[in-house]
Amino acid sequence: MTEFFKTYLPNVYLIPDEFIEATKQTLYMSFWTAFIGGIIGIILGVTLVVTRPNGLLANRLLFEILDKLINIIRSIPFIILLSLLALTTRFLVGTTIGAKAALVPLIFGVVPFFARQIENALLEVDPGVIEAAEAMGTSPIGIILRVYLLEGLPGIIRVSALTIINVIGLTTMAGAVGAGGLGNLAISRGYNRFQTDVTIVATLLILVLVFLSQFISNQLIKKITH
Repeated sequence: MTEFFKTYLPNVYLIPDEFIEATKQTLYMSFWTAFIGGIIGIILGVTLVVTRPNGLLANRLLFEILDKLINIIRSIPFIILLSLLALTTRFLVGTTIGAKAALVPLIFGVVPFFARQIENALLEVDPGVIEAAEAMGTSPIGIILRVYLLEGLPGIIRVSALTIINVIGLTTMAGAVGAGGLGNLAISRGYNRFQTDVTIVATLLILVLVFLSQFISNQLIKKITH
């Protein structure tokens, strides 16, 4: 195995510690972005569903504000969002470089996407079930927790997996501007130094994370729906 690496992946063989550290940074950014962004995204997604016209807690003004704000932020390319949030990132974290600093733009970038996905997933819940819960006198919070979130769980898991895959992709872009991680390694050492084997292995590791996320979500959906 050692000879294989020396022969076919010579540059990768020389920097195993950098690959381990880059993988840790990518996992760190992905986990905390998905966790924090997931909580905020679910809250906003639920709010969009219940405040829309004819919704459980219809509030046209709040719905319109959230709807337009999400559309605006989603339309901003992530690489530009990194620049726009530089001052905010420096204020909150003290720096704009590194995995920790990348969490600010990553969360800002993923929340609108996830909120819209959650909204779409919850809108698939059978309106008849919601009406039945209302007829039984279930409180709005009860309907949100026991009907929307419970009945919509398979859809929520599905869009969560899609969002995590999106997050992994965003971390590679963040890595291109100093956030660290596998994206940074692929570009700074692989592309810039013409070390093609480093770029290939870093890309393969990113794909492994993507496939693993998809596999876990598929297994969870199977367990819930069967």
